[in-house]
Amino acid sequence: MFHSKGLMIATQIRQKDAIFYFVAYPSAELMEKVRFISRFYDEGEQITPDAVPEDDDVAKFIERIERNEKAFQRSLSKSKVKAIRNFYETATSQPPIPGTVLLFTPQRLRFQPLNGSETVGQLQEPDEKFLIIDGQHRLAALNFYERTHPNDASSIFVPCVIFDGRADDFATEMFVIINSTPTRINKSHLVDLYERVSWAEPDRRFAARITEMLYREGDSPLRYRINRLGGRSKQEKWILQAELFNEIHRWVKQAWNKIQKAGADRPEAERYYRMVRDFLKAASQVFEEAWGNENYMVTKPVTLKGIIRVCADLSTEDAEPEDGRVERWRNRLSSWTERTRDFRNEGFYERFAAKGQIERVAKVHRELGRAAGIQARAAERKVA
Repeated sequence: MFHSKGLMIATQIRQKDAIFYFVAYPSAELMEKVRFISRFYDEGEQITPDAVPEDDDVAKFIERIERNEKAFQRSLSKSKVKAIRNFYETATSQPPIPGTVLLFTPQRLRFQPLNGSETVGQLQEPDEKFLIIDGQHRLAALNFYERTHPNDASSIFVPCVIFDGRADDFATEMFVIINSTPTRINKSHLVDLYERVSWAEPDRRFAARITEMLYREGDSPLRYRINRLGGRSKQEKWILQAELFNEIHRWVKQAWNKIQKAGADRPEAERYYRMVRDFLKAASQVFEEAWGNENYMVTKPVTLKGIIRVCADLSTEDAEPEDGRVERWRNRLSSWTERTRDFRNEGFYERFAAKGQIERVAKVHRELGRAAGIQARAAERKVA
């Protein structure tokens, strides 16, 4: 039996520090548990999306991305749904939905293993509807298929992967990863999108400008070291553009009131770029031969993220004057030279033990800040 007092049979899957679930969802029940935040049309009919709460940034983001795509590909989206529905109608020996649909809920779901099994058990259903990370077209077509072929649709079980109990940033990152293929929007395009469309939030556009300058400007320590192409990149890169953008935006969002008062324009973005540039220059000098060395973790994403957070902390107390800043900050970070050995590849994950990458970045941030005598911002201390 699929349901028992709000529970469903699921397989728990562990991969490194991540835990998620696989569920074979009856189609009719699944359609009651997901919310469409994009519009799909079929023969004049429409699935009306739920209203997106103002504080649900992930839902707003995906909803706006889809709306933007329809402005240019309305007929393509319509034909795609119709083509999938047609496949459901004609598929006989083939499974109609062989690939998994990815679902997300910020709620932490309870999992109760069945007797004698560690991975199979009963999973709590969320109180609110799932957000669809990937598979909206397939489920939209299934909705229309159920209207015309209810008996056939009732026999369909949809393979679903469920992610639960994460921050909204996790769903955004998953959406970025899933759409980073040659036939979809890649991660760099998603970041670039903030700068190029009118609906993007101004703080995101501001962070995107800084990220783009870190990639492009000749005096940037990260010039051409930022991976804008994902798996298609054939050159040595240090960090994904989406990861770097998330850290810059984290800083910008917390300082947004101050940035707005200063104008939030391109000159202000350039001023913030110069702060990141100078801090990275100072960091590269104190880490010496470990900077850019493949035998060390100094220029790997986990450490670079922590370094950016320390930069944000220091900028609140010692950003001015700009003249002489690199030397001033190099002296401030001089204790990091003694910590270089801690960032060797061998034993790094034991020295910075954590439950996952998010916690490990926070730990690197705290360790580096403490070593340099740089106090974390109030918001960071609350997170920690």
